Amino acid sequence: MPKLLSKSIIYFILIFFSLIFLMPFYVLFVTSFKSFEEVSFLTMWNLPSSINFSSFSHALNQLLPNLWNSIKMAVPSTIISCLLGSINGYALSKWRFKGSEWIFTFILLGMFIPFQSILIPLIRVIDTIGLYNTIPGLILVHVIYGLPITTLMFRNFYVTIPQSMIESAQVDGAGFFKIYRSMIVPLSITGFVVVGIWQFTNIWNEFLFAIVITGHSQHPVMVALQNLAGSQVVEWNVQMAGAILAAIPTLIVYLFAGRYFIKGLLAGSVKG
Repeated sequence: MPKLLSKSIIYFILIFFSLIFLMPFYVLFVTSFKSFEEVSFLTMWNLPSSINFSSFSHALNQLLPNLWNSIKMAVPSTIISCLLGSINGYALSKWRFKGSEWIFTFILLGMFIPFQSILIPLIRVIDTIGLYNTIPGLILVHVIYGLPITTLMFRNFYVTIPQSMIESAQVDGAGFFKIYRSMIVPLSITGFVVVGIWQFTNIWNEFLFAIVITGHSQHPVMVALQNLAGSQVVEWNVQMAGAILAAIPTLIVYLFAGRYFIKGLLAGSVKG
């Protein structure tokens, strides 16, 4: 009986905190279906008197070009950073060479450099190479700043692959890229899913680089979502609908690939 009571208390606490966590999502959802006249601080918990899709229509008309900008930015950035991180992780875990640990350490240092501290030189470099106010410039930035975390995640994944497999392939005459293409890539599909979800979500939701590197016509959706707010009156129903629309791509990614996420995230957590 005490054990059952203890378990019930734990479940009650978990449910309580879950409801607190979900409250903002409830307000977001119900507000997006309200008309502007129904939106107020006093009635934010109330359900809409009728389902209204006008806020979604308005938000979609405003955000559609920026949604396309985000897709053009996030998909190539994710693919390239995952591929380069995979090659780095493979080289640093299976082809140890003199100084490899130092190289790995320097790569990881990129994770701890505040973005704000390098904005001015970053913009100068991007402008010098002719990529300022362009989607390719934003892709380049996300690829470079994604390398530390993608390298770390893939390296931790690849240390679980027996070194004897690599040595056997070398005996058969396979080189660096042949082993990578024919052996490592097929074994690391789950790793690509995990790193891909991680990168896509971070790149899609990123705001700072997006607002300083691109101009109005090239803004990704997260910047455009901020610009939905009017100068005099904020249409909160449109803002909430825009937030839902902006979140749909990442939700789709998690729905289709989320079941592999935890499994792949834990791969390599024991070794390395």
